[in-house]
Amino acid sequence: MDETIDNFIAELQRSIADGTFVKLTLGNYKGTDEHLQKIFIRPVETKKGSRLLFQYRGKTSDAAKNFDSVEAAGHVKNYLRTGFRSGHLFTTDYDFQITIGKRSAKIATGKPTFKATDKQSHDREKHSRIDPDVFYLKALGITTDKGEIRSDQRDKWKQINKFVEILDGLYESSHLKKKAALHIVDMGSGKGYLTFAAYDHFSRKLTGPKPSSLQVTGVETRLRLVSLCSEIAAAGGYDGLKFVQGNIADFDPGDVDILIALHACNTATDDALYKGITSNASIVVVAPCCHHEVKKQLKSPDLLAGILKHPVLHERTAETITDGLRSLILEREGFKTNMFEFVSTEHTPKNNMLVAVRTRAGDPSKTAEIDAIMKTFGINHQSLLDHLEGSARV
Repeated sequence: MDETIDNFIAELQRSIADGTFVKLTLGNYKGTDEHLQKIFIRPVETKKGSRLLFQYRGKTSDAAKNFDSVEAAGHVKNYLRTGFRSGHLFTTDYDFQITIGKRSAKIATGKPTFKATDKQSHDREKHSRIDPDVFYLKALGITTDKGEIRSDQRDKWKQINKFVEILDGLYESSHLKKKAALHIVDMGSGKGYLTFAAYDHFSRKLTGPKPSSLQVTGVETRLRLVSLCSEIAAAGGYDGLKFVQGNIADFDPGDVDILIALHACNTATDDALYKGITSNASIVVVAPCCHHEVKKQLKSPDLLAGILKHPVLHERTAETITDGLRSLILEREGFKTNMFEFVSTEHTPKNNMLVAVRTRAGDPSKTAEIDAIMKTFGINHQSLLDHLEGSARV
């Protein structure tokens, strides 16, 4: 059995050495880790050079690590000896499949599934700001080993591209483009799609001293997502990118250039806006999600009672008033604001984006307008206002 495993590892090492390696899958796990199911291994180019990315798939969570060719071969050998009962090695010369039984193992050889490696066969997606062949898109499952957009991830791909387009436009029209260094914080980063995209885009754009010229931080409450994104960032050699566990309200971002919060639910959007204002962010980008706070308080003015008696219109009005107030508050605090459709509703129902660029000292005259709107609709409190008034009293 050991000799068969050694022969399989020899084929793996040969394919890596001569550039014919495409990918390797380990499956049929019978080991002691009750959560581990499969391992997918593929070649990747990182800032530290060529590596093999190991993506561990489990019942409840995923993980990612990368290794050089020597380490990778050693790990595969150990995995086949200690739990995995099958391995499928794809090269451009042959396919090799090892099957391990209780007393013996065998290798089957077949015609190659792939005629070329990823780099040889990759056809770049046209008219996009993002290279679909970049490491993080593969690690997050947006693209295939060949750098092709997965059919079930095209909506996410469009969102990521649109986000980068918007962020780049805001950056280019601000004073930030004159800075050699940039600090970006993504509040509620989730699985990190946009955090990675922001880091990748600006790491190519900035010309300041490395690696301190770009610092990007993703803040997320769910530890499993923080761990996954941290592993992918480390595997990709993204030295200026980190993920930390925390919630928006309690996290201290320090001084920030760009603050992002997409789909922070209900008043978490207000928490993020407050952090953007008080951290001296030059650009704030949020995509509000849920508007329960104002919806619970909203009372229909007599003129609109016949319209807002319908629950669906009441809810839409609450959303409009909530985000309109946020925009006015930001303008009062010295920002120029704009709200628009992020991506088409065919891609996501939560598609409004509020962007704010700091331009001046502030506009106190907006206070009267804010107060009038709140009085008209019977709104007693709004979280962003509460935060700002609380900090003013301290």
